[in-house]
Amino acid sequence: MQSPLFNHAEQQSQERYVVQNPQLLRVSLTGHDDVLARKGAMVAYQGLVDFDGEYQSGTQRQTRARTGEGLDLMRCSGQGTVYFANLAQYIHVVEVEQEGLTVDSAYVLALDSSLHTEAIAVDSQYGVSGTGKYQLNITGRGKVALMTSGQPLMLQVTPDKYVSADADAIVAWSTSLRVQMQAQTTNSSVRSRRGNTGEGWELSFLGQGFALVQPSEIMPPQNAVIGQGIAAQFGVGQHGAHGQNQNNVWN
Repeated sequence: MQSPLFNHAEQQSQERYVVQNPQLLRVSLTGHDDVLARKGAMVAYQGLVDFDGEYQSGTQRQTRARTGEGLDLMRCSGQGTVYFANLAQYIHVVEVEQEGLTVDSAYVLALDSSLHTEAIAVDSQYGVSGTGKYQLNITGRGKVALMTSGQPLMLQVTPDKYVSADADAIVAWSTSLRVQMQAQTTNSSVRSRRGNTGEGWELSFLGQGFALVQPSEIMPPQNAVIGQGIAAQFGVGQHGAHGQNQNNVWN
C-alpha cells in the first residue's frame, strides 16, 4: 500500500513529551511517571496503559463549583505511548520550573502528575463586583501541554515594558507577574462619537516574565450544540455541529 499518509508516521524520540504534529501530542510512559490528561483527550495508544478517572477531594470540587476553574482529568499510567488531542487545537509543551505558570484551565491538555494546581483570583483593578476572574496556578517541576486556537504569540514582559491582553485571548503567563484587570472601554469613550469599540476586559501584566496570547477570543466548546434535536446534540445531521462547521474548524 502506498499513500502520502505514510509521511505522517509516528516520530521517534527519547523525549517524554513530543509534539507529533502541531495538533497531536505524544507522551511516553515508563511505568514510574503517570501523566494527567483532559478526560476524553486520548486518540490512540500503544503498550500496556491504564486510564482511570482522577480523584478530586471535596475541597477541589467546592473550589471548582465556586470559581469555575479546575481540571477534569484522567490518570494515564503503565508502559507505552499515548497520543492526545482536543478538537484539533494547536499544542505547545511548557517546562514548569520554580517560576510557576498561571493558565486558564480550558487550555490545559495534559501535565505531569507531580505538578500542583490551585485556583487563584485575578481581581478587578477597580474592584467592580463580578468582574474578577479565576485562573489555575501550576507549580512544581514538570511539563504541561497547552492548547491554543491557532498559532499563539509569546510576549516578553519586562519592568520597563508591560503587556496588556484581551481577557478572553490570554492563555497563560508567568506566575511571578503582577496582574491587573481593567475595562478596555471607559465611560467617556462609550459616549463619544465613535461609540462602542467592541472590546471588554483586559489583563495588564507587569514585572519580568512572559504572557501567551492566542489569535482567538474563545476556545471551541467542548460539547457543541448547534441547531435543535438529538442530531444537533451529537453534532451530526444537517443541523448538527458538523453540518454547520465543516472540517471542525473553529475560529
